[in-house]
Amino acid sequence: MSVDGWNTLLVLGGIRSGKSEFAESLVGEHGPVRYVATAPTVSGEDPEWTTRIDDHRRRRPATWTTDEAGADPSRLAEIINAARPDETLLVDDLGGWVTVLLDPAHQPADDVATIAELAAAVRDCAARLVLVSPEVGLSLVPVTPLGRAFADALGSANQAVARACDAVVLVVAGQPAWLKPDTGPATGGTAITGPTTGGTAITGPTTGGDAFGDPAVGGAPAPDLPVGTVPTQTTAGPAPAGVPDADVVPATSPEVFTPTVPSAPPAPAATGDNWTAPTMTLPMVATGLVIQPGMELPLPDDFAGPQALERLATLDIPGAGLGELERVVGFAAATQATATPRPWRSARVLLLHGDHPGGAAAGVPDGDAARRVAQARSGDGPLARLAAEAGAQVQVVEAPATGRIEREPALSESAVESALRYGWRLAEEAADAGVQVLVLAACGAGTDAAAAAVLAATAGAEPAAVLGRVVTTGGQVDDAAWMARCTAVRDALHRTRHSDRNPRNVLADLAGGDIAIATGALLGATARRLPVLLDGPVGVAAALVSRDLAGQARHWCLLPDHGGHPAVRLAADVLGLTPLFNLRVDLGEGATALAALPMLNSVLTLAGALPVHPTLATDPAGGDEEFTEPPTGPGPAAPDRPDETPPPTAPNRTPRATTTVPTGPTAPTRAGSPTGPAPRVVPDDGRIPAGVRLAVTTFTVLPVRAGRVDRSSAAVAMALAPAVGAALGLPLAGLLLGVGAVGPPLVAAGVTVAAGALLTRGLHLDGLADTVDALGSYRRGPPRWRS
Repeated sequence: MSVDGWNTLLVLGGIRSGKSEFAESLVGEHGPVRYVATAPTVSGEDPEWTTRIDDHRRRRPATWTTDEAGADPSRLAEIINAARPDETLLVDDLGGWVTVLLDPAHQPADDVATIAELAAAVRDCAARLVLVSPEVGLSLVPVTPLGRAFADALGSANQAVARACDAVVLVVAGQPAWLKPDTGPATGGTAITGPTTGGTAITGPTTGGDAFGDPAVGGAPAPDLPVGTVPTQTTAGPAPAGVPDADVVPATSPEVFTPTVPSAPPAPAATGDNWTAPTMTLPMVATGLVIQPGMELPLPDDFAGPQALERLATLDIPGAGLGELERVVGFAAATQATATPRPWRSARVLLLHGDHPGGAAAGVPDGDAARRVAQARSGDGPLARLAAEAGAQVQVVEAPATGRIEREPALSESAVESALRYGWRLAEEAADAGVQVLVLAACGAGTDAAAAAVLAATAGAEPAAVLGRVVTTGGQVDDAAWMARCTAVRDALHRTRHSDRNPRNVLADLAGGDIAIATGALLGATARRLPVLLDGPVGVAAALVSRDLAGQARHWCLLPDHGGHPAVRLAADVLGLTPLFNLRVDLGEGATALAALPMLNSVLTLAGALPVHPTLATDPAGGDEEFTEPPTGPGPAAPDRPDETPPPTAPNRTPRATTTVPTGPTAPTRAGSPTGPAPRVVPDDGRIPAGVRLAVTTFTVLPVRAGRVDRSSAAVAMALAPAVGAALGLPLAGLLLGVGAVGPPLVAAGVTVAAGALLTRGLHLDGLADTVDALGSYRRGPPRWRS
């Protein structure tokens, strides 16, 4: 058969739904087929029924054989039990068989035992078996006793046979919707070949819906469980070793390995560093502390980032500089608390593997995520090869089982707590091993839908706007799978509409184990001052949740690229993260960050290793930096100011305000122009705080050097601005009173205004203009108010 993985199949459908044609298309070109007809023979009493039977007979190929099982209900089970492994049986349909079962001629009989007999025969059938049956559960309850008896018996038969079959498919308007592909066909684009009515090939299995209206793609419907129960995760093949239970954190963490390829250079050894020194008295995971909103975690250094960017402007770079990549230098400097950041020589990838069952996984073949994890472990696949090129370690983390979010919570409350602590512990272990940057990656079916649900719950996004298109292996867009994912997310949001949207509830109701572990890892990395590279929906969803637990976490995150994913773009906007690139590379979550890592390290190497341009270098014999006033700037005028040469600056860059030009009679210019006299330098009084000096030199003409300008000194200067104004106001008030005592008031006012303009360098010319306007408009007389 063209669809592998199942031996027995139940095809359900309504009247004229195309179920028989679909069943015939499955077995149309595959060896000898025995067609088992179950309808009772009615000779001449019902011409319409006879015509329908004749149409079925004409549609069958001549190579098929027909067995009549309409005379005795037990005959069908006997035919199925006697079938050989090399045969293919097509039973059409169970509705006719139930009609014969309820015939008074065969009563009294034990209908339940007969149905159980048939189910046992189907379960033990050695041949390929396809059964067709009408689905009566979607219609109205019959009004007659006989009709109700038929519906009850057929419903019981369908349930029993569906439990016994390997796969179940519902046909609606000729379109198959797979309800139970336990070990059967992969979802999303597997072609089922065979002739159909009109010669059109049926493509399937596609996404569909179960009796609850929920999409059921990629796995069997979850059994009815109490609210809060997490079903066991099912994947194709045996479960991978080391999968943590939903409520239990494993005692040992997953293995950490560095993928290698033949041409990959050896990864540099990780070295301990004080960047990631513990910031809490006891590790969060090992204590009874609770991960909850309002946690006080460290922030990156406020001053190191701006200082690193100021230093970049002085480097000996031929060109306009690093462009957008300057943000990498500022980020690394802030997270390392130094103006000369070092490259991230030791990186670790946390590859989170967890599948999300139900409609969230629509369009993903069964076992595809497990296959990609196996590739990563063996050194194959994009992520493993890029990690080998970058010398990064990879740690595969198995996430706990997740429930179908459209029906039930993704995790229990205890599972959320365990997952958060598990992720925190993984970050702690990475920091203790000398890892300098963490890369969050994910690989699992349904991760996009889970991240979209988190984004919709935390940021109010519309699921359809943040769910990316579903692209199959062949590069085709699967709109049916995309609609199934949207339906699952919207159903999950509707189910949780009355739930409080606090971080823990979002993780329990919608997110699942992989996002919960990623959230804990982000918080743990923040506590250890460990920067994190985000790449994909799971990473940004975890960042959104961690922001509500500890607002400091997002400041330790860097987003290399959004990959063209709508959820990543929106989450980045909410988090205030600007992607470094716009390459739209989509190689799987985490791969793009690894591809960008060598370039980021190259930028950090240049920023830390390049020297300052010779014309901007500090005189080594001069000791402390000297401040040189620009030739046209504020400050006391030097006697030779007209003959001075402007201090040189680096082309295409603006040097820091505190950068010093070499002093002396022969100070060279950057462009090689003739040397001029040394600019006048105001001595520095180091006993006066920098903020006070900045306030005085900003608001007055007093010869005080400003010194280094940073956020701290600027804040002090702004705070002292009223005091400086008051200090200026007192002598000006004395001047006004003194001149007014000996001369006209207008002259006194003019002298005072002029003195104030001179003392303040005329910075407030707008205030002077307002004063002149006020003096010019002065006149005696009563005021006139206008409405």
